[in-house]
Amino acid sequence: MSFFNSIFNILRFNRKNWNAIVLCIFAAMVFWFFNALNKNYTTNINFPLAFDYDHENYVPVRPLPKSVRINVSGIGWNLFRRSAGLKVPALVIALERPADVRKIVGSTLPALFSTQLEEFKINFVISDTLRIAIEPKASRWVHLRLDSPSILFRDGYALTSPVSIVPDSVFIEGPQKLINSLSSQLYLKIPDRNIDENFRDDVEVTFLNNELVKRDPPTVAVSFSVDRMVERNDSIALKVINPPKRAWAFIERKKIPCKVVIPQSALATYRPDSVKAVVDLGTIGRGGNKLFPVLKGLPPYSKVLAIDSIYVKF
Repeated sequence: MSFFNSIFNILRFNRKNWNAIVLCIFAAMVFWFFNALNKNYTTNINFPLAFDYDHENYVPVRPLPKSVRINVSGIGWNLFRRSAGLKVPALVIALERPADVRKIVGSTLPALFSTQLEEFKINFVISDTLRIAIEPKASRWVHLRLDSPSILFRDGYALTSPVSIVPDSVFIEGPQKLINSLSSQLYLKIPDRNIDENFRDDVEVTFLNNELVKRDPPTVAVSFSVDRMVERNDSIALKVINPPKRAWAFIERKKIPCKVVIPQSALATYRPDSVKAVVDLGTIGRGGNKLFPVLKGLPPYSKVLAIDSIYVKF
């Protein structure tokens, strides 16, 4: 009974006893853990990759592989350090002619990595093939213009001035095939909607493969004037030019009804009698012809919505 009493006395709640027991268990676990790490094991590990090539003159056209999975054997501590990623240097693949390499077969990697993994024995590479896509860099200037038809104005408003783009060109750099395929002019798009006032803002220079093309500068300042367009219905005097020699042209009317829109700021100076509906007879043959006159003398940025045709015969 004294033996059991002794055991009971040890296990009964006593802070000093339990602290000692926990400390002993912890010390045993640490000793077992470090002892286990000194043994040899075989496992699969993802090793980080780095590619050594001329970064000044070449650029990837798609992300390069970031890791490779290898079956290795080695001391447990080294395996644990690699698996946990504790200050582990990446495995380096040198590419002397990067544009010529399209893939690297996994079976060729052990010889390349053997000097970089001296603490391990490489059994085999699990990753089958590493896909590589690197091209020479190219660069040039691209002239910028505004894609005016794509601007989304508020109903009844329109562009009423030349477009200012500062700077009007950007220097681009990227993969050779992509850079060479781009047009010498790039049309900028305005993301704003329902524009009803003068516009001035920075607009991003974007390409289809925007992440592959470096732009200098990446944004440009765009500005233009916007005005409300006022609709007018007028009757405009007809003017005939280039009449045929030795022939008399029959024209059924002297004035042409039309519908136009004019910038509100130009209404004060607009006079219908200063506008002419011009008909050029120099490009038509004899007989009867139906023609649409061209309005000349409208204020800048006015637009013709509708105009009557005329019948000409000579």
